Amino acid sequence: MTVSKLPERWRANWENNVKLGKMLDNAGIDFMLPIARWVGYGGETDFHGEVLETITWATALLASTKDITVFATVHTAANHPLVLAKQIATMAQMSNNRVGLNIVAGWNKPEYEALGHDLPADHETRYEYAQEWFNFVKKLWTSKEPFNFDGKYWKTKRSYGNPLVEQMPPIINAAGSPQGRAFAIDNVNFLFTPAIDLERSKEEIAALKQQANEKNKKLDVLTFSHVICRPTEKEALAEKQRILDNADWAATDNLVKLQFAHAHSFPHDLLAQIREGMALGHGGFQLIGTPQQVADKIMSLHNAGFRGTTLSFLDYNKEFPYFRDNVLPILAANGIR
Repeated sequence: MTVSKLPERWRANWENNVKLGKMLDNAGIDFMLPIARWVGYGGETDFHGEVLETITWATALLASTKDITVFATVHTAANHPLVLAKQIATMAQMSNNRVGLNIVAGWNKPEYEALGHDLPADHETRYEYAQEWFNFVKKLWTSKEPFNFDGKYWKTKRSYGNPLVEQMPPIINAAGSPQGRAFAIDNVNFLFTPAIDLERSKEEIAALKQQANEKNKKLDVLTFSHVICRPTEKEALAEKQRILDNADWAATDNLVKLQFAHAHSFPHDLLAQIREGMALGHGGFQLIGTPQQVADKIMSLHNAGFRGTTLSFLDYNKEFPYFRDNVLPILAANGIR
């Protein structure tokens, strides 16, 4: 998640991933959630250009671990519902129901172009498509008899899913638009959203839960965080600066432009903050400092109402053991593990 030119940056090859998956599983971490990309962000490193395909990645990790839940991140535009439904049902069967699904309705125009698709300009169309896509998937997971699906985007004959799922897998969706959040409330277990101002996050989470309650739905909210944990705050801040001094700024700027299409209208100080955060950890909540400081910041996310957070590191396999040994015990002692 760090847009870095440093040679020790994370490399998303299978050897690194399976080592990390086993380490996280042994540490009792709840889940792994991948980025799914079809094209990278250019620059010197082509950031995210080398990420592994996530259905294959998740299947292999599920076969290599015992307890951890592993999510597949799936773009609705790139994955047919019939194929995806059977893939997830197969993964659930082989893993004792440890698979999860992260639904991406679409936002990255260069990826759509690489796939030969057009990205709808409006969120209404993207989420209308995603809703029909997921309706089809759910029907395949639960219908024992063949059925004809008669929708706007799919019209099929004698579709069926076999195997079925024994239980619905946990579903995640990242959404910021009103249409995306409405989709999340109606369909998913976990809404994924950034944490920037925790007071604002507290209000947003309360409002989201209230909207879900009004529809008799249960919704939890997750965020994402970037970790730089060292024995002293001085060391942690020095490492932050070293990362920024070696950022791939061309790739960072491409990422910012894609995710913030109207960033030119933002105040310059906010744009600079977004740019730095994107380079450091894809805009994640910054967990930087000593083990106690990092634990305190995670507890502040918990107190704001977040059910959990993902964690990213410059090099996961090198840095997670220190986090595991020094931060997780603090969280456990405070009752949030």
